[in-house]
Amino acid sequence: MKFSELVRLLERNGFELVMEKGSIRYYAKPGVDKLIRIDYHGSREVPAGTCRAILKAAGLKEGKK
Repeated sequence: MKFSELVRLLERNGFELVMEKGSIRYYAKPGVDKLIRIDYHGSREVPAGTCRAILKAAGLKEGKK
């Protein structure tokens, strides 16, 4: 999965960009206590472990679209 695809997945599931500092983006959603941090790199592939950790923190299943 690419970083741009991961961001679209989060946005489709109700997350919104709340803060951006350089290439680091923070996403939040009502009902989720944590901010989701993504070091955004556009069309580059997200490392598998990083992708799983981000999806887990967001409460999403891998492969859910």
